[in-house]
Amino acid sequence: MSLFPTYNRFPLTIVSGKGTTVTDDQGKDYLDFVSGIAVCNLGHRPPEVQEALEEQLNQVWHVSNLYQIPVQEEAANLLCDASELDYAFFCNSGAEANEAAIKLARKHTGREKIITFKQSFHGRTFATMSATGQEKIHEGFGSLLPTFEYFPYNDVQKIEEVHDGHVAAIMVEVIQGEGGVVPGTKEFLKTVEDKCRELGALLIIDEVQTGIGRTGKAFAYQHHGLDPDIVTAAKGLGSGFPVGAMLGKAELKDSFTAGSHGSTFGGNPLASTAVKATLEKIFVSDFLEAVTEKGTVFKDKLEDSLARFNSVKEIRGKGLMLGISISGEAIQIVHSLREKGLLAVVAGPNVLRLLPPLTVEYGEMDQAVALITEAIQQHEDSLQKA
Repeated sequence: MSLFPTYNRFPLTIVSGKGTTVTDDQGKDYLDFVSGIAVCNLGHRPPEVQEALEEQLNQVWHVSNLYQIPVQEEAANLLCDASELDYAFFCNSGAEANEAAIKLARKHTGREKIITFKQSFHGRTFATMSATGQEKIHEGFGSLLPTFEYFPYNDVQKIEEVHDGHVAAIMVEVIQGEGGVVPGTKEFLKTVEDKCRELGALLIIDEVQTGIGRTGKAFAYQHHGLDPDIVTAAKGLGSGFPVGAMLGKAELKDSFTAGSHGSTFGGNPLASTAVKATLEKIFVSDFLEAVTEKGTVFKDKLEDSLARFNSVKEIRGKGLMLGISISGEAIQIVHSLREKGLLAVVAGPNVLRLLPPLTVEYGEMDQAVALITEAIQQHEDSLQKA
């Protein structure tokens, strides 16, 4: 095998998918409650996106960003309208979007320090790894960029105590995804915003996992009435096509002029077509209201079904981004569920993470609840001993 072993792969090869169902190379079907880790928000091979991409494939695949790309402008308009921000920059991933946000914040403010939070995750490039508040992500790479400071998440007092004129930005997730599906409290998030205004720093919200309808709003910060300066997005943005975006306020425009940043592939015709077709489906009030309703029903049914297990500590999250906190290793539940025909992932060692497509049907959620209940029942004794 000629691949670096950078992933702990499951013994599973998926060869086809449609909607919420995927099929492996042995012909076995699975309910996919991973969605490529919150990527396939419209399910696998959504017809609207597939048709748009097929049409674009017959026109032109790639041109340089030195030329006008009309579909890129259309995709940017959809993002800016939904976020109430003013400008978009397209790249290839969430990490690249966060890199762009870090560069823009430092260039615009003329400052270097950026506050992030413990157990955050912002990417694996050198800057975004340095921004990430998890030691396991840092190990083995030597000295990190020295301009990041990690604060405890959801600690209002610690943020209120910041009095530092060197802070360029505070970068925060509304719900910490990789950190355990931990929602920020409204008080905490508003305190972060207020502190940015007090310090003259920028508020950067990382919506790579929470954005594009995942929580029942176009972006998760909209649940709390926040007013970010910069928002980053990726994952669900292109229905599986690799694309990311950074969005910013109008006053940041002159800090990101020609030559200050760029991306060869960012927002090329194929990527922008995927974005446009995806957002035209998701950024519709009826669709987002349905996500909210599904999320409420799914969480309620999980709570009802799992209440009898001592190993289940909490079910948390928003919309169709849910985490089941358990007392033992969650990975054993993931393996058990895979054998039963349901795909899920962990978020840290003790959280089972569920990220179904936003198009998931109620019957599919019922099947998932039954399988999760069965798996936890089977492992209840070992989970309680952990």
